[in-house]
Amino acid sequence: MTPKAPTTSHLSPRITDDGSFSLHSAEFAEGFHSRRGALLEARCTYVRPAQLERFGAGEELTLVDVCVGLGTNSAALLEAAAPLGIRLRWFGLEVDPAPLALALAQPCFRRQWQPALGLDLLQQLQNSGRWLSSHGRGEMLWGDARGQIETLLKQAAGRCDLVMLDAFSPRHCPQLWSQEFLAALSGLLAPRGRLLTYCSAAAPRRSLAAAGLQLAALRSKATNPEAEAGDDLGDDLNGAWSAGTVAGPQLEPTSRWWRPLSAMEREHLLSRAGESYRDPAGRAEASSILADRLRAQALSGAEPASAWRRRWGLPGGAR
Repeated sequence: MTPKAPTTSHLSPRITDDGSFSLHSAEFAEGFHSRRGALLEARCTYVRPAQLERFGAGEELTLVDVCVGLGTNSAALLEAAAPLGIRLRWFGLEVDPAPLALALAQPCFRRQWQPALGLDLLQQLQNSGRWLSSHGRGEMLWGDARGQIETLLKQAAGRCDLVMLDAFSPRHCPQLWSQEFLAALSGLLAPRGRLLTYCSAAAPRRSLAAAGLQLAALRSKATNPEAEAGDDLGDDLNGAWSAGTVAGPQLEPTSRWWRPLSAMEREHLLSRAGESYRDPAGRAEASSILADRLRAQALSGAEPASAWRRRWGLPGGAR
Protein backbone atom coordinates (compact mmCIF):
# COMPACT_ATOMS: atom_id res chain seq x y z
CA MET A 1 0.00 0.00 0.00
CA THR A 2 1.34 3.45 -0.93
CA PRO A 3 1.59 5.74 2.10
CA LYS A 4 -0.27 9.01 2.19
CA ALA A 5 1.76 12.15 1.56
CA PRO A 6 3.53 13.14 4.77
CA THR A 7 2.32 16.16 6.71
CA THR A 8 4.37 17.27 9.68
CA SER A 9 2.40 20.16 11.16
CA HIS A 10 1.32 17.99 14.10
CA LEU A 11 4.91 16.96 14.87
CA SER A 12 7.61 18.92 16.67
CA PRO A 13 11.25 17.87 17.19
CA ARG A 14 12.57 17.04 20.63
CA ILE A 15 16.03 16.16 21.90
CA THR A 16 15.69 13.73 24.79
CA ASP A 17 17.87 13.67 27.88
CA ASP A 18 20.32 11.12 26.47
CA GLY A 19 20.90 13.40 23.47
CA SER A 20 18.90 11.29 21.00
CA PHE A 21 16.26 12.67 18.65
CA SER A 22 12.52 12.25 19.06
CA LEU A 23 9.23 13.91 18.16
CA HIS A 24 6.16 15.13 19.98
CA SER A 25 2.71 14.66 18.47
CA ALA A 26 0.17 17.43 18.98
CA GLU A 27 -2.51 15.10 17.56
CA PHE A 28 -1.97 12.54 20.36
CA ALA A 29 -0.60 15.00 22.94
CA GLU A 30 2.32 12.64 23.59
CA GLY A 31 5.97 12.23 22.82
CA PHE A 32 7.14 9.34 20.69
CA HIS A 33 9.67 8.35 23.36
CA SER A 34 10.51 8.84 26.99
CA ARG A 35 11.99 12.22 27.83
CA ARG A 36 14.83 10.30 29.47
CA GLY A 37 15.99 9.13 26.07
CA ALA A 38 14.71 7.74 22.77
CA LEU A 39 17.72 5.47 22.34
CA LEU A 40 17.69 4.57 26.03
CA GLU A 41 14.07 3.48 25.75
CA ALA A 42 14.70 1.47 22.57
CA ARG A 43 17.59 -0.41 24.15
CA CYS A 44 16.03 -1.00 27.59
CA THR A 45 12.47 -1.80 26.51
CA TYR A 46 13.06 -3.67 23.26
CA VAL A 47 16.66 -4.60 22.47
CA ARG A 48 17.90 -5.96 25.79
CA PRO A 49 14.75 -7.91 26.75
CA ALA A 50 14.82 -9.49 23.26
CA GLN A 51 17.94 -11.36 24.50
CA LEU A 52 19.57 -11.61 21.11
CA GLU A 53 22.15 -13.95 22.58
CA ARG A 54 19.46 -16.65 22.30
CA PHE A 55 20.15 -16.72 18.56
CA GLY A 56 23.29 -18.06 16.92
CA ALA A 57 25.31 -16.51 14.14
CA GLY A 58 23.63 -17.16 10.81
CA GLU A 59 20.14 -17.53 12.31
CA GLU A 60 17.24 -15.38 11.12
CA LEU A 61 15.11 -13.52 13.67
CA THR A 62 11.58 -12.71 12.52
CA LEU A 63 10.16 -9.57 14.07
CA VAL A 64 7.30 -7.13 13.75
CA ASP A 65 7.61 -3.45 14.67
CA VAL A 66 4.11 -2.15 15.47
CA CYS A 67 3.98 1.63 14.99
CA VAL A 68 7.40 2.12 13.45
CA GLY A 69 7.32 5.89 13.87
CA LEU A 70 10.88 7.18 13.53
CA GLY A 71 12.21 3.62 13.28
CA THR A 72 14.34 4.01 16.39
CA ASN A 73 13.44 0.63 17.88
CA SER A 74 14.17 -1.31 14.70
CA ALA A 75 17.38 0.53 13.93
CA ALA A 76 18.64 -0.06 17.45
CA LEU A 77 17.76 -3.75 17.25
CA LEU A 78 19.52 -4.14 13.89
CA GLU A 79 22.68 -2.50 15.19
CA ALA A 80 22.70 -4.92 18.12
CA ALA A 81 21.93 -8.00 15.99
CA ALA A 82 24.37 -7.43 13.11
CA PRO A 83 27.61 -7.86 15.15
CA LEU A 84 26.23 -11.21 16.40
CA GLY A 85 25.72 -12.43 12.84
CA ILE A 86 21.94 -12.50 13.25
CA ARG A 87 19.86 -11.73 10.18
CA LEU A 88 16.47 -10.05 10.45
CA ARG A 89 13.23 -10.89 8.69
CA TRP A 90 11.50 -7.60 9.42
CA PHE A 91 7.89 -6.40 9.11
CA GLY A 92 6.73 -2.89 10.01
CA LEU A 93 3.23 -1.57 10.66
CA GLU A 94 2.80 2.19 10.31
CA VAL A 95 0.03 4.54 9.19
CA ASP A 96 2.00 7.78 8.85
CA PRO A 97 5.24 8.26 6.86
CA ALA A 98 5.76 11.76 8.29
CA PRO A 99 7.72 10.86 11.46
CA LEU A 100 10.35 8.86 9.58
CA ALA A 101 10.65 11.50 6.85
CA LEU A 102 11.00 14.32 9.37
CA ALA A 103 13.57 12.40 11.43
CA LEU A 104 15.74 11.51 8.43
CA ALA A 105 15.80 15.19 7.45
CA GLN A 106 17.58 15.93 10.75
CA PRO A 107 21.40 15.55 10.69
CA CYS A 108 21.45 14.83 14.43
CA PHE A 109 19.11 11.87 13.91
CA ARG A 110 21.13 10.50 11.02
CA ARG A 111 24.31 10.71 13.11
CA GLN A 112 22.76 8.37 15.69
CA TRP A 113 23.08 5.42 13.31
CA GLN A 114 25.82 3.47 11.61
CA PRO A 115 25.59 4.25 7.87
CA ALA A 116 25.56 0.61 6.72
CA LEU A 117 23.17 -0.55 9.44
CA GLY A 118 20.51 1.57 11.12
CA LEU A 119 20.69 4.46 8.70
CA ASP A 120 20.59 2.18 5.66
CA LEU A 121 17.51 0.41 7.03
CA LEU A 122 15.64 3.65 7.68
CA GLN A 123 16.63 5.27 4.40
CA GLN A 124 15.51 2.26 2.36
CA LEU A 125 12.20 2.12 4.19
CA GLN A 126 11.56 5.79 3.48
CA ASN A 127 12.53 5.46 -0.18
CA SER A 128 10.73 2.25 -1.09
CA GLY A 129 9.00 0.76 1.94
CA ARG A 130 11.35 -2.21 1.67
CA TRP A 131 14.75 -3.11 3.06
CA LEU A 132 17.36 -5.53 1.74
CA SER A 133 20.95 -5.93 2.87
CA SER A 134 23.44 -8.56 3.96
CA HIS A 135 21.90 -8.23 7.43
CA GLY A 136 18.33 -9.10 6.46
CA ARG A 137 15.24 -8.09 4.57
CA GLY A 138 11.97 -6.44 5.36
CA GLU A 139 8.87 -4.60 4.25
CA MET A 140 6.65 -1.85 5.58
CA LEU A 141 2.90 -2.44 5.62
CA TRP A 142 1.50 1.08 5.34
CA GLY A 143 -1.95 1.91 6.64
CA ASP A 144 -4.12 1.28 9.69
CA ALA A 145 -2.44 -1.62 11.51
CA ARG A 146 -5.86 -3.15 12.15
CA GLY A 147 -6.36 -3.46 8.42
CA GLN A 148 -2.88 -4.82 7.76
CA ILE A 149 -2.73 -7.43 10.53
CA GLU A 150 -4.58 -10.08 8.51
CA THR A 151 -2.06 -9.72 5.69
CA LEU A 152 0.74 -10.11 8.20
CA LEU A 153 -0.86 -13.15 9.85
CA LYS A 154 -0.97 -14.90 6.47
CA GLN A 155 2.79 -14.44 6.13
CA ALA A 156 4.04 -14.87 9.68
CA ALA A 157 1.45 -16.42 12.02
CA GLY A 158 3.17 -18.49 14.68
CA ARG A 159 6.64 -17.65 13.37
CA CYS A 160 7.60 -14.34 14.95
CA ASP A 161 10.40 -14.29 17.50
CA LEU A 162 9.68 -10.72 18.51
CA VAL A 163 6.81 -8.23 18.39
CA MET A 164 7.66 -4.68 19.45
CA LEU A 165 4.48 -2.78 20.32
CA ASP A 166 5.06 0.97 20.58
CA ALA A 167 1.71 2.60 19.85
CA PHE A 168 0.65 5.78 21.60
CA SER A 169 -0.88 5.16 25.02
CA PRO A 170 -4.22 3.34 25.37
CA ARG A 171 -5.98 6.51 26.47
CA HIS A 172 -5.09 8.24 23.20
CA CYS A 173 -4.90 5.30 20.79
CA PRO A 174 -7.17 2.52 22.13
CA GLN A 175 -7.53 1.03 18.63
CA LEU A 176 -4.11 -0.60 18.92
CA TRP A 177 -4.63 -1.87 22.49
CA SER A 178 -7.97 -3.58 21.92
CA GLN A 179 -8.55 -7.17 22.94
CA GLU A 180 -9.00 -8.09 19.29
CA PHE A 181 -5.83 -6.45 18.00
CA LEU A 182 -3.70 -7.81 20.84
CA ALA A 183 -5.08 -11.30 20.19
CA ALA A 184 -4.00 -10.95 16.56
CA LEU A 185 -0.51 -9.87 17.60
CA SER A 186 -0.37 -12.82 19.98
CA GLY A 187 -1.15 -15.09 17.03
CA LEU A 188 2.05 -13.96 15.34
CA LEU A 189 4.30 -15.30 18.07
CA ALA A 190 6.36 -18.46 17.79
CA PRO A 191 6.27 -20.76 20.83
CA ARG A 192 9.33 -19.01 22.30
CA GLY A 193 8.43 -15.61 20.85
CA ARG A 194 8.02 -12.44 22.89
CA LEU A 195 5.86 -9.37 22.72
CA LEU A 196 7.56 -6.35 24.27
CA THR A 197 5.96 -3.01 25.11
CA TYR A 198 6.52 -0.01 27.33
CA CYS A 199 2.88 -0.22 28.48
CA SER A 200 2.02 -1.42 31.99
CA ALA A 201 -1.72 -0.63 31.85
CA ALA A 202 -4.09 -3.26 33.22
CA ALA A 203 -6.43 -3.50 30.23
CA PRO A 204 -3.80 -4.50 27.64
CA ARG A 205 -2.20 -6.88 30.11
CA ARG A 206 -5.52 -8.59 30.78
CA SER A 207 -6.14 -8.87 27.03
CA LEU A 208 -2.72 -10.42 26.46
CA ALA A 209 -3.39 -12.93 29.24
CA ALA A 210 -6.80 -13.70 27.69
CA ALA A 211 -4.98 -14.46 24.43
CA GLY A 212 -3.06 -17.17 26.23
CA LEU A 213 0.20 -15.35 26.87
CA GLN A 214 2.22 -15.43 30.06
CA LEU A 215 3.04 -12.00 31.50
CA ALA A 216 6.03 -10.43 33.19
CA ALA A 217 7.07 -6.88 34.09
CA LEU A 218 10.11 -5.06 32.77
CA ARG A 219 12.47 -4.19 35.60
CA SER A 220 14.07 -0.95 34.38
CA LYS A 221 12.55 2.31 35.61
CA ALA A 222 14.36 4.35 32.97
CA THR A 223 12.17 3.43 30.03
CA ASN A 224 8.65 4.69 30.68
CA PRO A 225 7.32 6.98 27.93
CA GLU A 226 4.67 9.57 28.57
CA ALA A 227 1.73 7.24 29.08
CA GLU A 228 -1.56 7.75 30.83
CA ALA A 229 -1.52 8.85 34.44
CA GLY A 230 -0.82 6.05 36.86
CA ASP A 231 0.92 3.85 34.27
CA ASP A 232 4.23 5.70 34.59
CA LEU A 233 5.13 4.85 38.17
CA GLY A 234 8.39 3.12 37.26
CA ASP A 235 10.07 1.09 39.99
CA ASP A 236 9.66 3.81 42.61
CA LEU A 237 7.32 1.66 44.70
CA ASN A 238 10.00 -0.79 45.83
CA GLY A 239 9.76 -2.70 42.59
CA ALA A 240 5.98 -3.17 42.88
CA TRP A 241 5.34 -1.47 39.53
CA SER A 242 7.16 -1.78 36.24
CA ALA A 243 8.46 0.01 33.16
CA GLY A 244 6.68 -2.17 30.65
CA THR A 245 5.40 -5.62 29.82
CA VAL A 246 6.87 -8.82 28.40
CA ALA A 247 4.45 -11.48 27.14
CA GLY A 248 4.87 -14.81 25.42
CA PRO A 249 3.39 -18.30 25.00
CA GLN A 250 6.28 -19.86 26.93
CA LEU A 251 7.89 -17.10 28.95
CA GLU A 252 10.52 -17.65 31.58
CA PRO A 253 9.05 -16.18 34.80
CA THR A 254 12.11 -14.09 35.62
CA SER A 255 15.34 -12.89 34.05
CA ARG A 256 17.83 -10.06 34.27
CA TRP A 257 15.37 -7.88 32.38
CA TRP A 258 11.97 -8.82 33.80
CA ARG A 259 10.24 -10.22 36.86
CA PRO A 260 6.84 -11.73 37.74
CA LEU A 261 3.97 -9.30 38.17
CA SER A 262 3.78 -7.98 41.72
CA ALA A 263 0.75 -8.54 43.95
CA MET A 264 -0.24 -4.94 43.29
CA GLU A 265 -0.09 -5.44 39.53
CA ARG A 266 -2.05 -8.70 39.67
CA GLU A 267 -4.81 -7.00 41.64
CA HIS A 268 -4.73 -4.14 39.12
CA LEU A 269 -5.71 -6.60 36.38
CA LEU A 270 -8.79 -7.65 38.37
CA SER A 271 -9.99 -4.09 39.01
CA ARG A 272 -12.14 -2.07 36.63
CA ALA A 273 -8.91 -0.69 35.16
CA GLY A 274 -8.48 -4.14 33.61
CA GLU A 275 -11.66 -3.80 31.54
CA SER A 276 -10.49 -4.45 27.97
CA TYR A 277 -10.77 -2.05 25.06
CA ARG A 278 -13.07 -3.66 22.48
CA ASP A 279 -13.08 -3.23 18.72
CA PRO A 280 -14.65 -6.40 17.26
CA ALA A 281 -14.86 -5.14 13.68
CA GLY A 282 -11.46 -3.48 13.73
CA ARG A 283 -12.82 -0.18 12.42
CA ALA A 284 -14.10 1.75 15.44
CA GLU A 285 -13.03 5.30 16.21
CA ALA A 286 -11.05 5.96 19.36
CA SER A 287 -13.89 7.93 20.94
CA SER A 288 -16.32 5.04 20.42
CA ILE A 289 -13.91 2.48 21.92
CA LEU A 290 -13.31 4.68 24.95
CA ALA A 291 -17.03 5.34 25.47
CA ASP A 292 -17.88 1.63 25.22
CA ARG A 293 -15.19 0.81 27.78
CA LEU A 294 -16.52 3.42 30.21
CA ARG A 295 -19.98 1.87 29.96
CA ALA A 296 -18.54 -1.61 30.54
CA GLN A 297 -16.60 -0.37 33.56
CA ALA A 298 -19.73 1.20 35.02
CA LEU A 299 -21.58 -2.13 34.73
CA SER A 300 -18.67 -4.17 36.02
CA GLY A 301 -18.83 -5.88 39.39
CA ALA A 302 -15.06 -5.52 39.74
CA GLU A 303 -13.41 -3.30 42.32
CA PRO A 304 -13.17 0.36 41.22
CA ALA A 305 -9.65 1.43 40.33
CA SER A 306 -9.95 4.24 42.90
CA ALA A 307 -10.41 1.69 45.69
CA TRP A 308 -7.46 -0.32 44.43
CA ARG A 309 -5.35 2.84 44.46
CA ARG A 310 -6.35 3.76 47.99
CA ARG A 311 -5.56 0.29 49.25
CA TRP A 312 -2.06 0.47 47.79
CA GLY A 313 -1.48 4.09 48.73
CA LEU A 314 -1.29 5.30 45.13
CA PRO A 315 -2.13 8.79 43.86
CA GLY A 316 -4.78 9.53 41.27
CA GLY A 317 -8.38 8.59 40.64
CA ALA A 318 -10.19 5.90 38.75
CA ARG A 319 -9.87 5.46 35.00
